[in-house]
Amino acid sequence: MKTMMLKVNPEKPDLNKIQIAAARIKKGGLVAFPTETVYGLGADALNPVAVTALFEAKKRPLDNPPIVHVASVKEIDLLVEEVPQKAQLLMKKFWPGPLTLIFKRSINVPSLTVAGLDTIAIRIPNHRVALALIRQSQRPIAAPSANLAGKPSPTTAQHVYEDLNGRIDAIIDGGATRIGVESTVVDFSVDPPMLLRPGGTPIEELRKCLSNLDLHPFVRAEQELPLHQIRSPGMKHRHYAPRAELILVEGTVEAVVGEIKRLSDSYRDKGFKVGILATDQTQANYEYHVVQSLGSRFNLASIAQNLFRLIREVDSLGVDVIIAEGVPSEGLGLAVMNRLRKASGYKIVKAK
Repeated sequence: MKTMMLKVNPEKPDLNKIQIAAARIKKGGLVAFPTETVYGLGADALNPVAVTALFEAKKRPLDNPPIVHVASVKEIDLLVEEVPQKAQLLMKKFWPGPLTLIFKRSINVPSLTVAGLDTIAIRIPNHRVALALIRQSQRPIAAPSANLAGKPSPTTAQHVYEDLNGRIDAIIDGGATRIGVESTVVDFSVDPPMLLRPGGTPIEELRKCLSNLDLHPFVRAEQELPLHQIRSPGMKHRHYAPRAELILVEGTVEAVVGEIKRLSDSYRDKGFKVGILATDQTQANYEYHVVQSLGSRFNLASIAQNLFRLIREVDSLGVDVIIAEGVPSEGLGLAVMNRLRKASGYKIVKAK
């Protein structure tokens, strides 16, 4: 398969190019497109053959349900049994945006699209290219991240091309994504509602509307948890991981810097090439290694935006091990730490 590249202005996307991509979706094809979070790989959510092709292109486990993207609230009526009143509050405040809500699914949704579950995950993306593609396709679009399963999520079209060239029909290049980590996922099929994945909408903002919002133990987990059902993407299987081994060091800033210097020097003495993911405040402390700053510790949004891109960049330099600094687990930092822990396979060092 030859993958078509369609470059568009993210603010004023060329409608002709969007229609070309939409025609592929309507015919059961696969199209990667930008959202405000990461790039998604889209297929007609109501076409089981297309969804099967999506899983195959990504090498994605069939028990890992994708999020279904729509362009308006009225489009979810076809997909769900009911929308709880509390969910309507979040939809009004946070849609379109980086928030996915889980509902009981309707019989109109193929079982394959939801990995055999009785629930469906839905969101409205806050990106003009994504919304234009959904509208022109006239289909709800199932769209997990547009990468090979297990690898860091893509935040540029080039990342998608590196992973999926020749495996999908088209890539819409709308530039780098704004947020850089996936959407927050809240499950409304249970009472009280439960946050299953931290992401682009901070839990602190959600709790202003939902004071009884529960947090799934997975969100702050420091080791792999046994899960019988995967109700949200990212809850099982290896995710976000580079080729190199990734180690996450957590603790106070001073203790983290000291531990990373000790670890990195130990690996270097053994002949390993080391990459370090530091922050603006700490990167000058490290020598002799590949060092990149994720951003400022006082701007966790910048760290989230840079996270997957820099994991990919450092990994591409042929390092044997990547050592990453932990950041505060507040705001978007909760999503960053969740992704780093998963990317490390829970290889976490507590610095003292």
